Amino acid sequence: MPEQEPQESPEAARPPAASLRGLSPALTARVPALLEATKSVGTGLELHSTLERICETAAELARARYAAIGVVDKPGESLRDFVSHGVPEGTAEAVGRPPDGHTGLLGALIEEGVSIRLEDLEADPRFAGFPPGHPRMRTFLGVPIRVQGKIFGNLYVMEKQGGEAFGDAELQLLRVLATEAGIAIGHARTYEAARQRERWINGSVAVTTALLSGGDADEALAVVAEQAMRLADAEAGIVLLPAEEGGLEIVAVAGDKPSASLGVIIPPQSPVVAALLRGEEVFLDDPATDPRMITRLANRFGPHMLLPLRSGGQVLGALAIPRRRGGRSFTRTERLLATHFAAQAALALKMAEAQRDRERLAVYEDRDRIARDLHDLVIQRLFATGIMLEGAQRRSPVPAVREGVGRAVDELDVTIQEIRTAIFALQQEPAEAPAGFRTRVLREINMAAVPLGFMPSHRFLGPIDSLVGELAGKNLIAALREALSNTFRHAQASRVDVGVDATAVLPDGREAVRLTVADDGVGIPEGGRRSGLRNLARRAESLGGASWFGPGTGEDGGGTTVTWQVPL
Repeated sequence: MPEQEPQESPEAARPPAASLRGLSPALTARVPALLEATKSVGTGLELHSTLERICETAAELARARYAAIGVVDKPGESLRDFVSHGVPEGTAEAVGRPPDGHTGLLGALIEEGVSIRLEDLEADPRFAGFPPGHPRMRTFLGVPIRVQGKIFGNLYVMEKQGGEAFGDAELQLLRVLATEAGIAIGHARTYEAARQRERWINGSVAVTTALLSGGDADEALAVVAEQAMRLADAEAGIVLLPAEEGGLEIVAVAGDKPSASLGVIIPPQSPVVAALLRGEEVFLDDPATDPRMITRLANRFGPHMLLPLRSGGQVLGALAIPRRRGGRSFTRTERLLATHFAAQAALALKMAEAQRDRERLAVYEDRDRIARDLHDLVIQRLFATGIMLEGAQRRSPVPAVREGVGRAVDELDVTIQEIRTAIFALQQEPAEAPAGFRTRVLREINMAAVPLGFMPSHRFLGPIDSLVGELAGKNLIAALREALSNTFRHAQASRVDVGVDATAVLPDGREAVRLTVADDGVGIPEGGRRSGLRNLARRAESLGGASWFGPGTGEDGGGTTVTWQVPL
């Protein structure tokens, strides 16, 4: 029969010594073991090892085959840590994700705050069932764990040795142990929180030092990503900066496969990007099902922290910190520390930018000084020297001397003009070079990587920047955009290859530029829509070229290869 202790609070509040009065002889015999156990539980400050000691002690005192303990940060949240005893490691791996602490008997222990003792836990209406691979269990005894008067977890044992039900002796022992466990967990959590804050502070110092060291900017951003990944115990750390065409571009990645995401641009229409650019933090427990995620890029990760790099009301970029799929969600403390870290990184970015501005200003001031010196000193002296030479030329009676001096005066005039040109150049700010054709192609590829969920490969043949004119280039970019759009909307591909060949030749012998977009997807079905392909053909034909499609790069020619070419 199930048994529930409805009035537990007064007993739970009593000190351990008081709760041991009036025990039966059988229970009194176990008191030395209990005292030794509580002493063992209180040693050490690392939270996970403390939970393991509590589990082992509970199983020993209650003479149970299995024991487990779950801890949450605050009531209503999922279990932050879960430790079991007695379950073989292989079985635990087969069971998979631990309970969430919201449902079933474990949720009742936390929500109702009372002890639960059952002779057959499967007969209790609150029992939520065993996950596949979980060992069968019948007898059950669980008590809530209180930390500073609040329920922050549960301790329970199952399957008493001999097949008997758990009695009053085990209930009292487990209550005493839960009281000591609450104290030990409170100490361990305080110590862990202090260590955690220390690590995040040290990480912020490392980031600030890297950004202000005056080294390569890309390396400094990589330090931000690496520190964020390490401090949050995450699968990756990602730094994003605003892209020229809108949205956020991935500029630094720390993780197993950093190069796969570098250069990818998250479009501005993404709700997550819009929130980050407004300076708002975004926390995702499951990106694969969250409606705010419009791309497949984050599907391979689990819980996410996406934090704006904000300083002085200005959003400089964003920091993404994802955990592995199935990983635990970030706690309130971790979110707060990561937010402070992002603010510190943003401030360091701002300071580094100001430092680079000062360095550029110093360079400009030095250039102005050089320009003034050239104008006020060098040109004036050269001009005076030219006048002196002209006077000497007129006074010389020797024709050869006059001719030689004249040539020297002419050379001085040319030198003065060249110096004036150099002065003008020194007084101008360096102009930004316009984006070349290759850059525009790469930009389209990076944009397509977002909905595809991976970065397409690319190959260039010939000097495409110098050979491809504006008209052909503009239309090729439009054709590339159309072909990639068809691919990520219909192909279901795992690989896309883009090629641009500026050395191609048309059948009539004219030089041409050829675009190919090949994938290993499902191909073009018979009778399927071909409006996109017709658009490509019309665009090529209007320029005297052609467009067609054929087998792809998948097995046995699976997928599609679209070819588009026009004369140069």
